[in-house]
Amino acid sequence: MSIILADGLSALATQTHAIPLLDALLPLLAPTWRLSPIVIATQARVALADPIGQALHADASLILIGERPGLSSPDSLGAYLTWAPRPGRTDAERNCVSNIRPQAGLDYETAAHKIAALLHEARRLRLTGVQLREPDLATFSPPASIPDT
Repeated sequence: MSIILADGLSALATQTHAIPLLDALLPLLAPTWRLSPIVIATQARVALADPIGQALHADASLILIGERPGLSSPDSLGAYLTWAPRPGRTDAERNCVSNIRPQAGLDYETAAHKIAALLHEARRLRLTGVQLREPDLATFSPPASIPDT
């Protein structure tokens, strides 16, 4: 899996929230996901995760990106995940967990559980986007080993 940290429309969001979110997320992914080196991108948009994921031969890509700043939310982080990333993927082929910012949005632990659950379900079904329903977080627990694929 490839992980991309991107400034997007709010560098403040990425600077403030990406590392604490990864601290909460990575234990939920290990040891079942093999991670490529983390990529840091500037002036990025969500679709940048597709060519990066493809170049890194990743099963999935996860881009953590600053969302559009509003008058009351200049630091909102979004997480977009795509199964089988490659150029040409559409937004309908991605899942998003948005408004990650503990004081006025999703806290890191809740966001990490949502992202991990979506990633594990994406791998099981081999798809993301509108066809992937958000798993029930109350029953989600990360697998203890890499599933046979």
